Amino acid sequence: MPETKTLGSLSRRGFLKGTAAAAAGLAVSGLALPQAVQAATGQELCTLLDLSRCIGCEACVDGCRDAWQATVPDPVANIPQPFPERVPIEDWSRRKDVQDRLTPYNFLYVEHLEVPHKGQEQELHIPRRCMHCVNAPCTNLCPFGACQTESNGVTHIDQDVCLGGAKCKTVCPWHIPQRQSGVGIYLNLMPQMAGNGVMFKCHRCLPLLEKGQQPRCIEVCPQKVQSIGPRDGQLKKAEALARQMAVKDGAPEDKWGDYVYGLKENGGTGTIYVAPMPFSEINAAIMKDHQEKAKEERAAAAQAGLKPEQAGLLGNLGRPPMGRVANSMENAEKLTLALMIAPVAGLAAGLGKFLAKVGKLTQKPVAPASKQEGGRS
Repeated sequence: MPETKTLGSLSRRGFLKGTAAAAAGLAVSGLALPQAVQAATGQELCTLLDLSRCIGCEACVDGCRDAWQATVPDPVANIPQPFPERVPIEDWSRRKDVQDRLTPYNFLYVEHLEVPHKGQEQELHIPRRCMHCVNAPCTNLCPFGACQTESNGVTHIDQDVCLGGAKCKTVCPWHIPQRQSGVGIYLNLMPQMAGNGVMFKCHRCLPLLEKGQQPRCIEVCPQKVQSIGPRDGQLKKAEALARQMAVKDGAPEDKWGDYVYGLKENGGTGTIYVAPMPFSEINAAIMKDHQEKAKEERAAAAQAGLKPEQAGLLGNLGRPPMGRVANSMENAEKLTLALMIAPVAGLAAGLGKFLAKVGKLTQKPVAPASKQEGGRS
C-alpha cells in the first residue's frame, strides 16, 4: 500500500491513542496499513497550474481523450438492473463526445468562466480533474481496495477490482469519480447484486509516468499552464507565484493564500492552482455557472422524456466545485474505519484480481451497448 500523509495533531492525538495496538498488530502481520496512519514524504508528484496562462484551447482535454478514452470499455448489450432498483444505471457509452464535465470517458475538462472581479467580468479557464489528494479518502475508505495511491502520489482506480459501488465518489469532497455501468468484474459474479460497473477518473497518466514521461495534458499544452515535480518544491513555487498574483491584484502580500487552491484543501492535494483573483470569487462564479447549466440540462432531459439518470444528470453532474475544503480524514470515525478496512480491502483486491483473470479467460464476447439499436441514452 502506498505511502501517505500526516494527520492533524488533534486527530492524531485522539485517534492513534486508541488504535496504536491495532496498528502494531497489523504491521506485524505484514498487512498494509491505510494511508491515514502513514507519513508523507514530500516527494510525491504535484502539478502546479498557473491559471493566468490558460487560454481555454482544450488541447489538454483532447490529449487526454486521445490517450485514454479507448481504455474504458463499452458496456454489455443488456446492462443488468441493480437490486435494489433505486441504484441507478449510469451509461455514458453513447455520449463519449461529451467533454464539458467529467464522465467515465472524459477524465479532464475545462471550466470557461466570466468571473466578476473589481467591477468587471474577467475571463478565466480552469482545467479540472482529480485532485490526487495527499491523504485520499477514496483510497482509505474503498472497502474492496480498488482505489490505490502509488508512492509517487498518484491515486487511481483498478478497473479489474472495482465493483462500481461509488464509495469513492461519496467520500471525495469534489465527487470526482464517475461510474460506467455494465462493465467490470461484477458481471462475472452476481450482476444484479454484486455491483453496478466501474468507477473511472484521472490516473495522471500513470503508465507514462512509470516510463519517465510527462502526463499528456502537460505535454500538449501550448501555454505551459502546468508543471510537475516533487510536492515540496511545487509548494514553494506555488507560494511565490501566489504572492506575485496578490501584489499584482492590489491585495496585501500576506493574503496570497486567497490566490492559491489545493495547498490545504482536504489536508493538501497533489494539484495546486494559482489564479490572478481570489478563489472565493472564482468558486462563486463556478457555482452560479453550474446551477444555470444544471437547470438547462434538466429541462432539456424532461422535454426529451428522459429520467435524470438516463441523461447523466445525477449528483454534481461531473462538475466539481472549488470551495475551501476541510481535511476529511481528520475525522476520527473515518480514521478508525480506514484502519479496519485496510486488511479486508487488501484481501478483496487480491481476490478481485484473481476473479478478473478467471473472468477474462471464460467470458464470451458480448456486443457493446453503444453498438446496439435501442440502447440506453
